[in-house]
Amino acid sequence: MSCSKRDIVISQAVFRAHPRGIPSYRVHISNEGNHPIRNLHFHCGSFGSANLINPKLFQRLKVDDCLVNNGKSLAVGTAIAFTYTNTFMYPLSLSKFTC
Repeated sequence: MSCSKRDIVISQAVFRAHPRGIPSYRVHISNEGNHPIRNLHFHCGSFGSANLINPKLFQRLKVDDCLVNNGKSLAVGTAIAFTYTNTFMYPLSLSKFTC
């Protein structure tokens, strides 16, 4: 059996307000399937953050294309998480991946 989009679960929620009053959002991306998944790309619009995000975790490559975990494999049952700060929450959705 191969992997599917349903195996990747993404959630995000308001985390806390930044000292300047800008909200922060916590993003959690996990592999709930039975196979490692790599080259995770997300639709992310013009994603930006007032705080620095480790580019090895999440990086905007171009408009509407963000790479997760530097393209490396996300093992079964594992997750990555990061926090970004912006005046609004970006809609993030899986665009492509490799099993």
